[in-house]
Amino acid sequence: MDTAEIRLIRSQFDTVTASASHRDRFARTFYAQFFARVPHCRSLFPAGMDGQRAKLVAALEYIVRGLDDTESMLPFLAQLGRDHRKYGVEREHYAAAGNALLDAMRETDSDEPWSPDRDAAWRELVALITTTMSDAADADDYPALWEGTVVSHERVLRDLAVIRLETDSPIPYAAGQYVSVQIPQRPQMWRYLSPAIPSNPFGQLEFHVRRVSGGWVSPAMVNETAVGDRWRIGSPLGGLHVDRESGKDVLMIAGGTGLAPLRAQVMDMAQRGINPRVHLFVGGTYPCDLYDIETLWQLSLSNPWLTVVPVTEENDNPWWHPYPSPEPPPGLHQRLLGPLGKVVGQFGSWADRQVQICGSPSMVKTTAYALQRAGTPVESIIHDPLR
Repeated sequence: MDTAEIRLIRSQFDTVTASASHRDRFARTFYAQFFARVPHCRSLFPAGMDGQRAKLVAALEYIVRGLDDTESMLPFLAQLGRDHRKYGVEREHYAAAGNALLDAMRETDSDEPWSPDRDAAWRELVALITTTMSDAADADDYPALWEGTVVSHERVLRDLAVIRLETDSPIPYAAGQYVSVQIPQRPQMWRYLSPAIPSNPFGQLEFHVRRVSGGWVSPAMVNETAVGDRWRIGSPLGGLHVDRESGKDVLMIAGGTGLAPLRAQVMDMAQRGINPRVHLFVGGTYPCDLYDIETLWQLSLSNPWLTVVPVTEENDNPWWHPYPSPEPPPGLHQRLLGPLGKVVGQFGSWADRQVQICGSPSMVKTTAYALQRAGTPVESIIHDPLR
């Protein structure tokens, strides 16, 4: 696509992302148009569509912002196509989705008219999206989904569980990627989780799950999951990785269970002989939120290229967690106090590092802004669009 077409697409999409109400109205229009065209597809989705609508807009936002970086955007579309096989999506469904997307865009409130040039640009983008996704789905030789059995459920905090599974066959994900997961307590409700360990030939998985207040799925994962439950797992997504060819050292910043994909990468790197230096900042509100800090300390002790820096906003645990905080082994970094992004920014610009940020959307945004204010180039900062 040329520069003029990209500018037309982005100016129109800015209207969609202008506010939460605009984003929701656009997503509702898309799904209304799509289900009107293929009514039987409604049964492929959960009754509550709030999460699905948010993911739709987030994925489109990533695509639109990445139109001038096709090396990242096209693999993302291919991953989405492979992942959508778990819904039973067929090739002909993509045409209906493409037309629904065009209808939803035409109905957005915009100060600029829907001109022939704008229509042609969006048609080209829709064709790119649907063709890339459907071609990738058709070409994939792996299963549409995997199944696994819960073998361990450990409640490490009142709102956080570490859940381990063994899949029927190994899942070929790369450390740092995430997968969609469906649990028996919430049929048809898929949620994205990052494995906290590298892939292995035994099909072992580990997920760190925090209960989200008012959430549909995470409370069931934390409160109701039992050993023996059968989970369904979709194709791997995401592109977080350490670029070993760049020669740059690494800065990793984890908030809460955002630690999982970074932990998997560090464990994967520990199996290699030579690695770049890694500074891993792990943050939480209270000391107890650093639920896996002792594992990280052990990794740091046996891998001198890894520096772990614990950070909390509060110095003491809350009343409901009346246990002492572990002390770091001699020679390792003491816990620091303050907002995670601010603390990391106080160490300098990190301009010479490749930077990964994982956590809640608000944590990722505020930390990225803090790093940019400290002088970190925006192109050095990566995070996954749907996590």
